[in-house]
Amino acid sequence: MEPYLRVGVISSTHGLKGEVKVFPTTDDPERFRDLKQVFLDTGKEYLPLKITGVRFFKNQVILKFKEFQDINEVERYRGRDLLITRDQAVPLEENENFITDLIDLEVFDDTEQRLGILTDVLQTGANDVYVVETDEGKEILLPAIPSCILKVDLENERMLVHVPEGLL
Repeated sequence: MEPYLRVGVISSTHGLKGEVKVFPTTDDPERFRDLKQVFLDTGKEYLPLKITGVRFFKNQVILKFKEFQDINEVERYRGRDLLITRDQAVPLEENENFITDLIDLEVFDDTEQRLGILTDVLQTGANDVYVVETDEGKEILLPAIPSCILKVDLENERMLVHVPEGLL
């Protein structure tokens, strides 16, 4: 499992004093109010940043970091991920998983036949949809509902599913 989880992506600078607009990739953008520190993926390292200000504007979060006082210091980080450590993550409910942990799981149907690899999770609003790529390069779209997703075994990197009739 990944030691870091992405909570947002820097979309642009905001103002002249080093603030950034962040597109949140977390289910609850309000959680930024409780975060004291995030890690900036610079492409070379994970740079720890102390959050000193949080505001909300439309669908974005405006963050101020102690380490940046000027627009020129943050401009180069546009498009970069903001991460947290797993211990900073919101506790999961039963049968919930982080998307990053599901990617690359081997997917088997309820007869133990290998279907492929989970490559993406589509968040549709009603329920998530798991994208499984078969060995032949085709995609299977599985609704992430209890009647379809029978077991997620992160330790063994596999998922057991029931494919509804007519889906294949």
